[in-house]
Amino acid sequence: MHYTLCDMIADITANSVEAGASHITLECIQTPDALVVTVTDNGKGMSRETLMKARDPFYTDGKKHPNRKVGLGIPFLIQTAEETDGSWDIQSEPGKGTTVAMKFNLANIDTPPVGNLPDLFLDVLTLPGNYDMDIHRTDTASERDYAFNRNELKGALGGELESAGSQILLRKFIESQENV
Repeated sequence: MHYTLCDMIADITANSVEAGASHITLECIQTPDALVVTVTDNGKGMSRETLMKARDPFYTDGKKHPNRKVGLGIPFLIQTAEETDGSWDIQSEPGKGTTVAMKFNLANIDTPPVGNLPDLFLDVLTLPGNYDMDIHRTDTASERDYAFNRNELKGALGGELESAGSQILLRKFIESQENV
């Protein structure tokens, strides 16, 4: 099980990068009672058969992680959503990409804590690879609503996000969006 919902979202988003997506969209909408997240990519996608197998924690294609015998990201998502009165949906098409939609019931006592969304955004923006990413965050309780783009941030930071200096500036930028 993941410690926070952000850990689960990071895992699902990393799947998009690992699937060869050149563009990923991460949308997080938070209300007092729910966190609704959608991760959409244009990666390699999955066939209906592979998508059904991906629900099994003891299935892995062996390509992404050659020494791993299990694949737990999607099974943990399904288990968490179903056991806490949430919901999930995965749509995928080979060669076109995947969309993972999840809704977590924050009022359910068994729902893991949300975690730190700014840290999540920093983590997924700095995953290695050549991809673009749009992140959109809405929090209805605080009326917070902002969006940003990975390639634009890379351009503003001199073309890279890997150095410690860039990550410090990126963290400050994300936190400034949270505090508006």
